[in-house]
Amino acid sequence: MSKRRVLSSLAAGAAAVAALAPAAAEADTAPAYPVGDLGTAISNFVLSPDAVAGGNIWSCKPSAEHPYPVVVVHGTTSNFGSAGATIVPTLANAGYCVYGFNYGGTQSSLGHIYGLGDIAQSAQQMSAFVDKVLAATGAPKVDVVGNSQGGMMPNYYIKRLGGASKVRTLIGLGPTNHGTTMNGLVNLGRTLNVLWLVNGFYYLIGSPAHTQQEEGSDFQTALFADGDTVPGVRYLTIVTSHDTTVTPLTNAYLHGGDTTNVLLQDLCPDDPVSHSGMFYDGPIMQLVLNEIGAKTPNFHPQCTNYGPNI
Repeated sequence: MSKRRVLSSLAAGAAAVAALAPAAAEADTAPAYPVGDLGTAISNFVLSPDAVAGGNIWSCKPSAEHPYPVVVVHGTTSNFGSAGATIVPTLANAGYCVYGFNYGGTQSSLGHIYGLGDIAQSAQQMSAFVDKVLAATGAPKVDVVGNSQGGMMPNYYIKRLGGASKVRTLIGLGPTNHGTTMNGLVNLGRTLNVLWLVNGFYYLIGSPAHTQQEEGSDFQTALFADGDTVPGVRYLTIVTSHDTTVTPLTNAYLHGGDTTNVLLQDLCPDDPVSHSGMFYDGPIMQLVLNEIGAKTPNFHPQCTNYGPNI
C-alpha cells in the first residue's frame, strides 16, 4: 500500500472515530437501568415478582463513594419486583449496590402476594438476607429503605435480632410503626367487640401481619415497649398527608435517638402521592439519595415527578 493510501486510510479512520465520539459519550451518560413507573410496578407484580432492573446483582461491589449496599423492603400484599420498579434502578444508576427480597409468604401468597406472614418470622427472613448481602459485598453495614410494613418490620430485626450492628440507616416511607386505626375502624371494632371477627378472617386466609399492624396490637405494644429506636442506627421517616392507610399519620413517626421525621408536603405542598405510591415518587427518591449519600442539612428536593395518589 502506498504512503498516500495509508495516510488516507488513517484519516478516514480518524474521521469515523470522531463521528462516533458523541454517540459514545451519550451512551456513557445514559442510565444503565431503565427506571420504571406505576405501569412497570403493575407488570412486575404479575410477571416479575422477585426481580427488577438493577437489583440483586450479586457481583456488585460497593465503591468508596457508596460503601453501603441498600436493601429495599416491600410492604404488605406487595413483592420486590413491584415495589422496586422505580427505586431500585434509581439507586443502581446512582452507583449503589441494591438488593431486595420477598418475605412473609403464606398459603395466600400464590407466588405474588407477600408480606402476609407473622412479622417476627419475616424479620428472621430479613436477617438471613442481610447476612447474604454483607457476605457478598464485604460491606460492614447496609442501608434499608422500606414502605409500609417494609418500613416497620425492620425495627424488629434491628431491636430483637441483632440488626443494630448491621444497619446504618433505616428509611421508612409511610411505615406502620405504631400501627393504624384504619381511619377509626380498628377502634370501632374493639368498641363493638367485633374486631375478633375481622382478625379471625385474616388468620384464616393466612395473613397475621394485618392484625399485627393494628394500633394497640400485642405485637406493636411489645415491639416498642422499650422505646422506638436503638443507638447507632440513623432513622428517617417520610410520610404524606394523603395517606389513608396509616392513621393517625403521626403513628408512623419514631422518636428518640438519631431520628428525623418528615412530612412530604412541608417540602412539596402539591405532591399528591398517597401511601402505596411512595416508592414511585420523585421528591422521595431525592430525599432517600440525600439521606444515604451527601446527607445535606435542610435538603429540599425538586418538586417534580410526583408519585400516584394510591
